[in-house]
Amino acid sequence: MKPKSLGLLSILGLTLLITACSKNEDEMDNMALSNTITIQNVLDSKPLVESGTFKNTGASPLIMPGESVSFQFSAGKGQAISFATMYGWSNDLFFAPENPGIKLYKEDGTPIEGDISAQIKLWDNGTRINQHPGQSVSHPGVAEASSKNIKEVNGTDDQGNTYAPAKDLLNATLHYDGNSLFTLTIKNTSGNTANPTPFSPGVWAISYIAGGNLLNPKILFEAGTLTANGLTNLSEMGDNSLIGNYVKEQTGIFTPLSPVLVVVYNGIENPIYTVGQKDAGKGLKKLAQMGNAADLAAYLKTVKGVKNVYVLSAEGSTVLLPRIGNQDGSKVSQKLDVSNGDRIAVATMYGLSNDWFFASKGNGVDAMLKGDISNTISLFDNGTAVNQFPGASITQFNLAGTPIAEDKNIEEVPNPNAFTTLPSIPNIIKVTLE
Repeated sequence: MKPKSLGLLSILGLTLLITACSKNEDEMDNMALSNTITIQNVLDSKPLVESGTFKNTGASPLIMPGESVSFQFSAGKGQAISFATMYGWSNDLFFAPENPGIKLYKEDGTPIEGDISAQIKLWDNGTRINQHPGQSVSHPGVAEASSKNIKEVNGTDDQGNTYAPAKDLLNATLHYDGNSLFTLTIKNTSGNTANPTPFSPGVWAISYIAGGNLLNPKILFEAGTLTANGLTNLSEMGDNSLIGNYVKEQTGIFTPLSPVLVVVYNGIENPIYTVGQKDAGKGLKKLAQMGNAADLAAYLKTVKGVKNVYVLSAEGSTVLLPRIGNQDGSKVSQKLDVSNGDRIAVATMYGLSNDWFFASKGNGVDAMLKGDISNTISLFDNGTAVNQFPGASITQFNLAGTPIAEDKNIEEVPNPNAFTTLPSIPNIIKVTLE
């Protein structure tokens, strides 16, 4: 039989062991660990913000003398509308404004309205030998082929055929409908000229503008170069399907992301925002409208339960640019010191919007997670500025505009929404923890 004292020592030892283990576990719970957060703009961006096709809605898709067509679009300061339609009684002529298109606002931001016909020109596609307009015995596929650069037809073509000025054949007028919306009306006025002709179904498009420059200032053609992208089918046969598909493929989403706010917190709910409530006036409005996180970051540093706040800027350009061509989108990284129980939340502006921001859903994510957490991010409307077409607005701050105030609750942005269909969020912003 063992002495009773040994039994007491064993119990005492076991108690000390349990106490030590508990203490070690507590220390591990409070131990600061390293985790690195990386945020990247992974959007496969497109250069055109809007595009479409047009045709007569009557019995024939052709726009005959005296008839007209209209289409509506959104635009911001510095953007321009481009379109093209075939001069029907020709081998390969088309109407279009000179690049980069018809500007839609004056320098002071006033919308341009009224007759803009003087900006429309007649162009030779260079793929067929010209014949007298309206009196050709040939047609596409039979008329003698050519391989010349696109050039303007100003009174006479290279075969000596004469034409009335384009502004006498085609009348174009702009009307501003409000809220950055325009209507362009194209009317066939060739009936009382020496060159009466139908117009074919056509195509139109608008380029994004970033940093004051259009991403694609030569959308449909480039004078002095060979035709491309389906313009030949339009100018020879009045078939707008190929060039319509081309501009459709080039149309989509382009947006930078603002410097990214990252907050580490413990024991509280997500301190950045609350869905269903109005902006708290602590700096989120400035982040959502302007991409400026400084005020919100300063406020968060005073909140009990917030451990660390970071604002991450891309090297060189500050904002996170999307993927353009073969160039990957910008990314930023930050090493975080975190403990068990800590949570992480992020926020960054959808740069070409009125007040949309990407942010962690709900109460953020467990700071101990590893891997891709992009599916924890969503897009929200801050409710402090009237929404307009993202990337085509006169009131978006990052397009040199002044947002129009509104007072609504913060809500998730639906997809598709009233303006456009967005890619899935993980195809716009990628967030990883390592």
